[in-house]
Amino acid sequence: MYEPTGRQLPHLAFLWPALAAASASEIAGSIAKQFIGLTGTTEDDAAAHEPVWATPNTVALDLKTVRLRDFSTAREGVATLLCAPYALHGAGIVDLAPGHSLVAALRAAGLGRLFVTHWRSADADMRFLSIDDYLADLNVLVDHLGGRIDLIGLCQGGWLSLLYAARFPAKVRKLVLAGAPIDIAAAPSGLSALTDASPLSLFQELVMLGGGRVIGLAVQRFWGPETLEDDEIHQLLQTHEAIDSSAFARLLQQFRAWYAWTVDLPGTYYLEVIDKLYKRNELASGHFVALGQRIDLAAVHVPHFLLAARDDELVAPAQLFATEQLVGTSAHDIHKEMVGGHHLGLFVGQQTLNETWQRIAHWLSEPERPATSY
Repeated sequence: MYEPTGRQLPHLAFLWPALAAASASEIAGSIAKQFIGLTGTTEDDAAAHEPVWATPNTVALDLKTVRLRDFSTAREGVATLLCAPYALHGAGIVDLAPGHSLVAALRAAGLGRLFVTHWRSADADMRFLSIDDYLADLNVLVDHLGGRIDLIGLCQGGWLSLLYAARFPAKVRKLVLAGAPIDIAAAPSGLSALTDASPLSLFQELVMLGGGRVIGLAVQRFWGPETLEDDEIHQLLQTHEAIDSSAFARLLQQFRAWYAWTVDLPGTYYLEVIDKLYKRNELASGHFVALGQRIDLAAVHVPHFLLAARDDELVAPAQLFATEQLVGTSAHDIHKEMVGGHHLGLFVGQQTLNETWQRIAHWLSEPERPATSY
C-alpha cells in the first residue's frame, strides 16, 4: 500500500487538497468552518486578487467556461494550445514569472502561434457542468484556431487533452502530455492512493458544502497560505538566485500570489473526475464515454511526447508512461522523458523550461510524418 510521507502531503494540497484529510468527518467539519468564515466574502473579492500574466497577451475568445489567451508572435503556422490544469489554482502557472514561464520558453524556442486555456472559476450557475461541457468548449477553441492543432496537456489538462484527441482524432496533429494522470492502475501516487482510500461520499459532502461547487478559497483556508516552505519553492523553481536574495524574494512573492488565488470547480465535473478518472480508471480501461461516444485510446495514432517528473508526488511517472501501451501510435512516434524534481517543477522549473521544453518545442516544429500504428 502506498503511504505518502508527511513531507509529501503539503504538495498534494495543490490540486485536490481535500484528499489529505484523515477522515470524512474531519474534512467536512474543518472546511465547514471555512465556509462559515467566508460569509460576506464575494466571488468578486476573490477574483480581484488573480495574479497578472507575466507575458503580454490578448483574449482571442471568451466562453462561459474558458478564455482563450493568445500569446502569439506570428500569424502563420499550426497553432499550439496549452491546455492548463483546471484544479484548485489558476492557469497562470504556465506564465508565472520571467525565467519561470512555460509560455515564454515555448515562444523563445520558436513556437509562434501559442495559446492557453484560461479556465474560469465556476459560478453558482455552473455547478452542474460536466466533463462533456468542458470537452465541448475545448472543441470550440480548436475550431477557432483552424480545426487542427498541436495540443499540450498539463497535469489535469493532460487527461482532458488525450480524451479530446481520442474523441476528435482529426483535430490534433501532435500531442504533448506532461505530468498527466492517464492510467491510475499503472502505479500508485500520493494523489491516487488517497483518492482510492477516501469514500466518494467525502467528495460529495465537499460539493454539498459548496452549494454544488468545490469552493477553492474555503479549501485553501483549510490548508493555510504557508503550505510550502521557502526552500521547497526554491527547489521547485530550480532557480540559481540565492534564497536570501531580493531576486528570489520577488519570485517567492509571485509564486505565493499564484498559490493564494484559487478557482471554484463545478461539483458535477469534480465528482466525475474523482469517480470516473481516479476511482474507476475509465479512460485507461476503455469505459469512458465522451460526448456520447465510448473512447478507445487504441484509435489514437498521433505522435506523442510524454514528460514526467521523477519525484512527482501527484502523478506517478508510470501513470503517464502507460499511455504508450494504450494508444495506437507506433513506438517510434512516442517520445518519453523523465526529469528530476517534483510535479510543479515540470511547469516552472528553470532548468526544465530551458532544456526539456526547448526540445519539446523543436519536436513540435518538425514536419509531421504519415501516421502509422502497431
